[in-house]
Amino acid sequence: MQIPRIGVIGGGQLARMMVPPAVALGLELHVLAETDGSSAAIAATAVGDYNQFEVVRDFAKTVDVITFDHEHVPLTILERLEAEGFSVQPPAKALAFAQNKLHMRARLAQLNLPMPAWREIHTAAQLDEFIAQHGGVAILKTPIGGYDGKGVRVIRSSGDAADWFENIERLGGALLAEEKVAFTRELAQLSARNSSGDFATWSLVETRQENGVCSVVISPAPNANQTTLDHAAQIARTISEGLGVTGVLAVEMFETSDGRLLINELAMRPHNSGHFSIDGSVTSQFEQHLRAVANLPLGDTSSTAAAAVMVNLLGVDDSNDFVRHFDKAMREHPSAKLHTYGKTARSGRKMGHVTVLDQTSAAALDVAQAAAEVLRRG
Repeated sequence: MQIPRIGVIGGGQLARMMVPPAVALGLELHVLAETDGSSAAIAATAVGDYNQFEVVRDFAKTVDVITFDHEHVPLTILERLEAEGFSVQPPAKALAFAQNKLHMRARLAQLNLPMPAWREIHTAAQLDEFIAQHGGVAILKTPIGGYDGKGVRVIRSSGDAADWFENIERLGGALLAEEKVAFTRELAQLSARNSSGDFATWSLVETRQENGVCSVVISPAPNANQTTLDHAAQIARTISEGLGVTGVLAVEMFETSDGRLLINELAMRPHNSGHFSIDGSVTSQFEQHLRAVANLPLGDTSSTAAAAVMVNLLGVDDSNDFVRHFDKAMREHPSAKLHTYGKTARSGRKMGHVTVLDQTSAAALDVAQAAAEVLRRG
């Protein structure tokens, strides 16, 4: 077999966490980082602006397949690469739905998949009408560019979004209004697909948010019945096949009190909800993504323990880098697996994570949160 050369655009923590499985599999991993000293600097073979076609094409010439640490590379650049014969995985036609939430909603509707009620919004009057139809409150999103709680607002009148309407053309020419779902918890279904059509899923997980950012992931999702598990896996398969996704796909969902699943967001890359798999699965999401985009056979996604819990390490202030307390956390919580992203500290920034495996999710969560507190406070 010829050893694939895999190029990752983006030098963040997701590219960083692809390095160990690439080394283990003997794959060549190249990273196009945005700046020197990026999280994935250890594998950065180029530094440049992914918004410039020549920069991206020069990088693509050094590898066999292009994939991503994020979904922000302009589609026009990816389409030009594909037109010139470069392999882009996931392809531009799939990433179009990850980059634009309105396009995503419209395509999922065509696939008859469950979602919150939604509407494409161009005017304040349209928004006020939608709010009135959905109990006087709505979720408003910018279709492009939002993540980790950014570009999302809870609103009760169009006046709450006056600044977005003033800049609507810069935001993509429209806004996305969704009903505010009365959910009991948030779930995520991770899956992977290669270009041969092989498909695999991990356990459905529960995610918990803090200020719009994922703070805790519990695998498997506690008390999920088989109907829910089967439904979530089928949703992921339908999306992956229907949108032509290759690589890892994360489907974030709401679960309602009557057991319904409603699709919230999509990500076509390794995802925060799957970091537990580094320690908690036979094949991690990072290894699986490399296998999938290189069209290699997919790995076993079985769990390695009864329960796995991941706790994100979010920056508390500009001086908190967590690493200074690693020795104390290791000594007091030897079962905790500590992961750092090599980032400059900043309040609210994802700086690393802790994963704990145990016989129950409650026991794993206790240890993971205790270890995280040591790392934060010392």
